[in-house]
Amino acid sequence: MAQQGTDRANTTVPRRAFLKGSAFGLGMGAWTAARGRPRASVPSEPDRAQNRLPREVWIATVSQAGLEAADPDGMVQKVLGAAESLASQKPDIVCLPETFAFWNVPAPGSIRETAESPPGRITRPFARFAREHGCYVVCPTYTRQGDRCYNAAVLFDRNGNVMGEYRKIHPTEGEIEEGMTPGPLDPPVFRTDVGLVGLQICFDIQWDDGWDALRRAGAEIIFWPSAFAGGAMVNTRAWQNRCVVVSSTQKDTAKICDVSGEEVARTGRWNPNGVCAPVNLEKAFLHTWPYVRHFRDIEAKYGRRIRLRTFHEEEWTILESRSPDVKVADVLEEFDLKTMEEHLRSAGRKQESARKP
Repeated sequence: MAQQGTDRANTTVPRRAFLKGSAFGLGMGAWTAARGRPRASVPSEPDRAQNRLPREVWIATVSQAGLEAADPDGMVQKVLGAAESLASQKPDIVCLPETFAFWNVPAPGSIRETAESPPGRITRPFARFAREHGCYVVCPTYTRQGDRCYNAAVLFDRNGNVMGEYRKIHPTEGEIEEGMTPGPLDPPVFRTDVGLVGLQICFDIQWDDGWDALRRAGAEIIFWPSAFAGGAMVNTRAWQNRCVVVSSTQKDTAKICDVSGEEVARTGRWNPNGVCAPVNLEKAFLHTWPYVRHFRDIEAKYGRRIRLRTFHEEEWTILESRSPDVKVADVLEEFDLKTMEEHLRSAGRKQESARKP
């Protein structure tokens, strides 16, 4: 790429060369470049708060599309390079793909050979990344406890400490035959400084139980590291559970979906191995009727400090605070609005009562 300051003619780069250079995850050259740049300093709290929405969270997610390495250690460096390339955006949380160290390598080793007790060989470099960049990191790998092995996602806090791990509830038949144990049926929810975070992994998307449990526990962001991209299922899990859902994939697209199921950002041809974007968690997901009767009054009082977006055919509405002075919970209480979850629970109670003889 031509340096700044040269004339226009000298800055012209052939399309093929640009594509090769921009796909930073496709070769070790990008990792070398990332290593050669000064590391971003840990952002200060005033810097993080500057010009942010009330509960703005910057999320980075990685796709492993096109990445290949000679061994798991080499793949760790490739994925770490992709994460480093997103660090300038100062993400609050970075999510990595399912068991990425053992994908697209010729001899990954068996699950029992590679499982670790975090922090270990695979996870330690990402604990260091979390500490150096002041962010949370979702780092999937094989873990062990005693003689049991799990397909897990380890969560590191901003200081690089292990907050805990989620163990895949629904491994495939092949994984079980290789010695993997299914995780507990009650998935953990992690309390971070940006909100409540939950995790699911790959095949879990085909079952409702883990997602339902996380929704009931109040998860606001659910990370879904996976071997495959999931497509519309990722968007569906977001609106079904009224939370942000983030995929990080071994191949194809990784994306960030808002509570409405709409895509905030995704990887693609021009950013194949990672994307970083903000979401605002100061929102409420409402059943439009009967609360629509209050919407004009809310807009009259709060103006641009509140945004109401109604999805007319679905008949749901997203109430979002656009001001640090306005809390969604206060607006809900002031106008006697129920969230979708509260609305459905209330309807369910009346249904049960009406069924009684």
